[in-house]
Formats: sequence, C-alpha cells, structure tokens
Amino acid sequence: MSTAEKTVAANFIRHIVAADLEQHKNDNKVATRFPPEPNGYLHIGHAKSICLNFTIASENNGTCNLRFDDTNPEKESIEYMEAIERDVQWLGFQWAAKFHASDYFEQLYQYAVQLIQSGHAYVDDLSPEQIREYRGTLTEPGKESPNRNRPVAENLDLFQRMREGEFADGELVLRAKIDMASSNINLRDPTIYRIRRVHHQRTGDDWCIYPMYDYTHCISDAIENITHSLCTLEFEDHRPLYDWVLETLQTPSHPQQIEFARLQLEYAVMSKRKLNQLVTEGHVNGWDDPRMPTIAGMRRAGYTPEAIRDFCERIGITKKDAWIEMGVLENCIREDLNEHAPRRMAVLNPLRVVIENYPENEEEHYAIANHPQQPEMGTRPVPFSQVIYIEQNDFAEIPPKKFKRLVEGGEVRLRGSYVIKCEHMIKDDTGNITELRCTYDPDTLGKNPEGRKVKGVIHWVSAKHSLPAEIRLYDRLFKVANPDAESHFLDALNPDSLDILENCRVEASLQQAESGSRFQFERTGYFCVDSKDSSADKLVFNRTVTLRDTWAS
Repeated sequence: MSTAEKTVAANFIRHIVAADLEQHKNDNKVATRFPPEPNGYLHIGHAKSICLNFTIASENNGTCNLRFDDTNPEKESIEYMEAIERDVQWLGFQWAAKFHASDYFEQLYQYAVQLIQSGHAYVDDLSPEQIREYRGTLTEPGKESPNRNRPVAENLDLFQRMREGEFADGELVLRAKIDMASSNINLRDPTIYRIRRVHHQRTGDDWCIYPMYDYTHCISDAIENITHSLCTLEFEDHRPLYDWVLETLQTPSHPQQIEFARLQLEYAVMSKRKLNQLVTEGHVNGWDDPRMPTIAGMRRAGYTPEAIRDFCERIGITKKDAWIEMGVLENCIREDLNEHAPRRMAVLNPLRVVIENYPENEEEHYAIANHPQQPEMGTRPVPFSQVIYIEQNDFAEIPPKKFKRLVEGGEVRLRGSYVIKCEHMIKDDTGNITELRCTYDPDTLGKNPEGRKVKGVIHWVSAKHSLPAEIRLYDRLFKVANPDAESHFLDALNPDSLDILENCRVEASLQQAESGSRFQFERTGYFCVDSKDSSADKLVFNRTVTLRDTWAS
C-alpha cells in the first residue's frame, strides 16, 4: 500500500474526542500533551503515544505540548531531554509549547499547602517499610498511620521545615489523606512529597523535596489546560487519584484522563530499566544501537519516520493489551523502503571473477535504473571491467537441486550486463575456492540471443571501481518472542544479533552517500549509511531489514 493510499483508522479515543466536540465541551478545544520522564531514550512504545497525542491534536485543530516529567533527578539528565526532543521532531511532530514539571515546583508546593490547610494532607514519619505494611493488601484494608490526625498547624510547620532542609532524606513524607479502607490501593493515603537531596538539572539545589508523579501529573495537566490526558492502561487504577487531587484542589481546569493499551512488541523489551541495563552492561553499543527498540536505534538502523507512523496507525488504539508481532513493524519498513529506497549492488562475501576474453585495460559503463518502478529517480553509471566480484554463494562447486546461479561449465547473467560462463575455478592449498575464470558473450548485453535461455541473474561489482565497506548485519536482539517470560531476560539475548562483515565491496556511486541514507542492496536487503561510524575513508552500512521475513515459521 502506498503512502497516498493509507487511511486513518477509527478508534475509541477518536470517537470520544469527536463526541466531546459535538457537545461543545472544553470550549470546542482539544489540547493533549506528551509527558515523558527524561530517564532514558524513547522507544517504539513511546512512538505510539507520541503519534496518538500529536495526531489527535492536529486532526482537531488542537495543540499538543511536550512536557518533561523531571521530578526524579537521580535518574534524569539533559542528554535524555535533548534526545527526546530530537526523536519527537524526527517523527515529524512539533509541540505547541515545551514545559517541564519543574516549571511548576512552586505551584505544586503551594497546592500541597492548600491540601494541608483543608485537612486533606499530613506529614508522616513512618518508614517506607511501615507505610507499605500499613497500606494493606488487595483483599485487606489498610491501617491508619499514627500521624494521620496531626493538627493542621503542625503539618504546615513540618512541611515548611521539610522544604528548608531540616530533615534527612526519607525521614518524613507528605501524604494525601483519602481512605485507608478504599478498595483502590492507590487511594490509601498515597505519598505526594518526599525528601531527596539531589541536584536537579534545571533547578539546581533550590529544592530538597520533590513531588510524586501521581500528584504532579494531574496538576501539570490542569495548569496547561489539557483537555484529554491520554495515558496507558497501567494508569487506569490511578485515575480516581488523578480526579481526587483536582476535585479537592478545585482547579479551574479538570482534564479527562483516558487510558489505552500500551505497545507490547515481540522480541523486544520495553522497560527503560532493562534497556538501561543492556546499555550499561555492554550488551549493546549504546541507546542508539540499531538492535535497540529505541527511536534513536531504529533511526540509526535505517527506519523512516513514515514507517514508524504507519506502524502505529496499523496496530491501532484499543483498551485491551495484545502482543504485536515484530514482523508487522518490519513489514512497514520493507514496504516503505521498497517504494522509496534507490537500488545499489553490493557484494558482502566477495569471490573474485576474471573474465579471460574481456580486454584487460578496457572498461565500459552502463546506465542502470536507480529504481525499477520509479523512473523519476533516474539512472546511475555502473562500470564493468575484466575483474569483477560476485557473492561466494552465487557459485556452487556441487550445486543443490534447482540451483540457478553459476556452476563450473554453466552460464549466468550479470545484472544489467553480459552473460558469463564459468570455465574453471582456482583453489588454494586448503581447497578453498579463491577465484573463478570465466568468459563473456559480447552479444548478450541486456538480452538473451534467440533460442538461448539463461535463467539465473546475479549481482556483481567491478573490482577496479568498487569500494571496500564494512557491513553490519543486524538481527533481532532476542531469540524468543517474550524475553520477559524467561527466568532472566538477558538469558534470551540472541547471540547472532550482529554479524560484522569487513571485506565487502560496494558500488562506487555509494562513495558520496550521505549519512543515514537508505538503499536496497539488490538480492540482499535494505541498508543505510551508519550515522556514527561511516566516513569517506571507511564506508559502514547497517542492515535495516532483510528482503523477506526470515523469522516467519
């Protein structure tokens, strides 16, 4: 399906927003936000949320903010913030405004004071272990803290002193006073502030107390006048707390939280903690390793933003968790690159071929189409000379049944060139084939003479004109569909997820290929110029995806 033929699929969130507009809710405005925590690079699951939030806004002439949830400075950094901005823009979206939760630290503090003053929050000195113990279980109600009924004045004093740094980390917390007997464990007096003496990347050492996510998120949404707060299903049980905070504070704006199923992709992990472990322990070469499901990794692998957006639209938005096959994602990039990637010839495992009846000092150049179905892409000159390289597996000393490539005494057509015949092979002392001696038929350039059938067509490059290259054959990082089901997810790592080929030969036209540019290497797969390691002196290509699904059963 071409890009022009792709349609927007209906989903329950689109229906909710459409119904709200019909009823003139929110003054006929739609405002969404994408609120990542800057504690790692974004992955394909975040891409689903990005596409949803930004497209819902754009489809309804609304706005979408980018807001960093930077309330846990121990794990956050400017590097991650910059990477997130880069990824959102690369996917093709631009935020209406950029905010940080830290922009609201003073407002959040004053709202907490308001909760204390109204009797809806208290300072607690129970330890984290005691708080968990007092909370109860899913089947048993919680137990009230001895500090739950502190006088308001005492709570205000303690909270002010918490802010001023009088207490040690973890010594006191501020808790919302809701219902310790609630069937929803999130309403059993959740912690909304904790003491942490950590330098913040934006506010420095101004604060030693930081608000919790559940408290921060809903107020930030309200401050920004968000109309539809779209989040994944794990926050469904948190929605009553979201609403309680806003209703209790009587904020002028009360966004509607709507939950959808998160992306669960086979042969990948989506936990930032696990992705960080893969990076820090050296199982991959950074957050942008092409095997990673991060947006940065997929970009470096050669994925296009169009393919990722197409994937997010295809899998849809539902309320039910479901596993998505990796093949669905890979087919999206195959279809995109099949339509848009120019063709080139590259020999990954070269076998030298000497064409004995071709003049040694002559060469010729053919104009070969850059794309067989896209004439507007034009042609490129491909040089031919006496010595060429073909793939080792395009020759067989003992051919298997139905083998249609080159054998001793047999013929094959060189892509866009002549028919050649293998006269004999040369082996080294160990019996390995090092060279083929062939002849060519000068009457077969681009055609088969009448009555002569040559079924096999192989790709090749001129030895004199081709360039050396390193080609990295990336495959799925895990060998099982659900790595999290293993006793330890690292046990499921695929030992064959990367194969580096260092003696490859590619067309000379690739010398000028720009960083990140994508190509189909004919009969081999889709590849891109590595954005980090490739240079004019050393070409490096990453395999984006094979021509066909090699994992299909």
